[in-house]
Amino acid sequence: MIELDRAGRSFKVKKRIVHAVNDLSFTVTPGEFVGYLGPNGAGKSTTIKMLCGILTPTSGKVRVAGLDPSRKRTTLARRIGVVFGQRTTLWWDLPLTDSFELIRHLYKVDRTDFRSRLRELTETLELGEFLRTPVRQLSLGQRMRGDLAAALLHAPDVLVLDEPTIGLDVVSKASIRGFLRRVNAEQGTTVLLTTHDLGDIERLCRRVMLIDHGRLAFDGTLDDLMATAPDASSIEDVVTRLYTGGATITTQ
Repeated sequence: MIELDRAGRSFKVKKRIVHAVNDLSFTVTPGEFVGYLGPNGAGKSTTIKMLCGILTPTSGKVRVAGLDPSRKRTTLARRIGVVFGQRTTLWWDLPLTDSFELIRHLYKVDRTDFRSRLRELTETLELGEFLRTPVRQLSLGQRMRGDLAAALLHAPDVLVLDEPTIGLDVVSKASIRGFLRRVNAEQGTTVLLTTHDLGDIERLCRRVMLIDHGRLAFDGTLDDLMATAPDASSIEDVVTRLYTGGATITTQ
């Protein structure tokens, strides 16, 4: 906050401490597919950055795949995959296949394993027709499929997704949802999904956590969530009530 005197000759700054997350505690077990929801500014991105080692918590502790993310960031990078729907990890001016090759070197993936995984991902995500297209020329749906492949080339134990279907059309969303469902079911990959698209949550997640003002407001199944507001017509209605303060939801 900045204040000026009437003559505009001086000012003073008042500092205000904001706790992005506060007394937040949860555990995700191997093989779970968990939705992590909250309004803008609730603390979702801060949580993800702490899980990835980008931010260090001022108190408490974080463990991902048994590692402290802020202290073992390089080691952890080989155990997790991260996809940010609004930011790509691919090289903008390079063909998609060149980005994948660079990722192989960064993660030190064995060439034989790399070729096998890339073949499987190319077939499953239908990347073949644009593997040699520069990333900047890809559609949003194509780029998102490329980002998902890039995040999985090193066979991570944990996949963190931040708005993976943002801006996609209905067909592209269905394709990516189907792929993520198979990755979780067939490979046992643990998935943490943050999104404002409740269709993603309903179709993919068996468990959902809601964060509000930096605190965990709910942790349970979708059925548990609906049961907190019996008169609600949909999950969107329940979540909207929480966001707007129209309902009090407690952890089951």
